[in-house]
Amino acid sequence: MNYKELKEKYGTPLYVYDIHRIKEIIHQYQTNFKSSQFETEILYASKAFNVKEMLRLIKDMNLSLDVVSMGELYTAVCVDFPSHKIYFHGNNKTEEEIHYAIEHNVGILVVDNQYELEKIEELASLYNKKVSIYIRLNVGVEAHTHKYIITSHIDSKFGILYNSLEYRNMISLIKNSKHIELKGFHCHIGSQIFDFYPYDIAIEKLVAIAKDFPYPLDMNLGGGFGAYYTETDHPIGYEAMARHLIQKLEEELTKQDVKIHKALIEPGRSIVAEAGTTLYTIGGIKQTPNRLYYFVDGGMTDNIRPALYQANYTLDIVGKENDFKNKVVTVAGKCCESGDIIMENVILPEAQKGDLLLTYSTGAYGYSMSSNYNKALTPAVVFVEDGKDRLVVKRQTLEELLEREI
Repeated sequence: MNYKELKEKYGTPLYVYDIHRIKEIIHQYQTNFKSSQFETEILYASKAFNVKEMLRLIKDMNLSLDVVSMGELYTAVCVDFPSHKIYFHGNNKTEEEIHYAIEHNVGILVVDNQYELEKIEELASLYNKKVSIYIRLNVGVEAHTHKYIITSHIDSKFGILYNSLEYRNMISLIKNSKHIELKGFHCHIGSQIFDFYPYDIAIEKLVAIAKDFPYPLDMNLGGGFGAYYTETDHPIGYEAMARHLIQKLEEELTKQDVKIHKALIEPGRSIVAEAGTTLYTIGGIKQTPNRLYYFVDGGMTDNIRPALYQANYTLDIVGKENDFKNKVVTVAGKCCESGDIIMENVILPEAQKGDLLLTYSTGAYGYSMSSNYNKALTPAVVFVEDGKDRLVVKRQTLEELLEREI
C-alpha cells in the first residue's frame, strides 16, 4: 500500500481500510460457524464502524446487521439493507427509535428491560403488527478485560438477570401479548476477550435457561472476540473461535437435552480492527527533560481509545519500518488536552517533520468514536482493494463543521 500517494491524494489524518482483509475474516467466520443441528447466523456489530459503504459490503457478504441507535438504523435503511436481517440493540431505546424500527419492519428488537418491553407492546398494538424480540440476559459472566468494556457482571447497565422479578414480569407480559413474540435470548459478556472459558460458562447458562421453554429458541452469543493491537495481545483465531462456539454449544445441548432453532454471533471489532490503519503527518518534534515527543496532525478526535481505555497500538514511520528503532517516544496529538496521547514510551526510529506515521489496527472505534472537539475536522475514509483506492467518506469541510449552527 503506497501511503505517500494516499497522503498526496486525500491528506491526513486518514483512515485506510484493507478490504481484502475484511473479506478474509468474514469468510473465516462463515466457513466455521456452521452446525448440522441448528441454523446459524452471523451479525456484523456495526457500532465498530458504520458507514454506508461498509454496510453495503456487509450486505454483499450476506451477513446480518446489529445496530444500536436511530442513526445506525437509518444508515442501514439508506443502503436498502434487508430489514429482516437487522437486529436492534440498546439499553434505553427511545419511543422514536422503537416507532422507527417497527415502521421499517426490523427483524428483531433486542429488549433490555421491562419498560422497553411495555413500550414495544404499546406501539406494536398501535401499528397492529407482530414484533419479534430477543431478551438480553445478564448471565453474570465477568470477562477479564477493561472495566469499561465488561458488559455482563451482575450490576452491569445491560440486560436482565435471569429469574429476577423484572425477568418474570417480562415473561408474563410476553405470554399475554398478541403482538410480541419471544424468539430467543441474547447475551454479550464483554469485548477484547482472549479466552474460550467465559463463552463456555455463558453457553452453559443460556442452554439451561432455554429448558424453561416448550419450543426451540434462538441463542445469540454476542461478540467480543479479541483483535490484535500489540505484541501483548494473543487473540484466538477467528476460525478457531467460531468452531469452538459451535462445538461447545452442540455438546451442551446434547448434555442438557435441549434443542434450539438458531445460534448467532455478533463480531464487530474483530472484522474491522486489524483491517484499518490511521495515517498521520508528523509535525513538531520536541525534546523535554524527560520525554521526546512526536506530534501528529490528529489525536483524540480521531482515536479516543487511548484516552478512554488506555488502549495501546503498534506504530511505524512510513519508509522507516525496517530502520533501527532507538528512540523512546511519546506520540501526541494536537488537541488542547494533556491526555491527547496516541502512545507513550513507544520505540521508533528517528523522525523528521513531514514523515508519515501509521497507527495499526484502528479499524474499530476510530472513525465511529471520532469527534469535533477543538472544532477538529473529521478525517476522510478510504477503502483499498487489489491496489486500488476509493474514497468512501469525504473529509469534513469548515463549512460542514458549522452547517447546523444558527
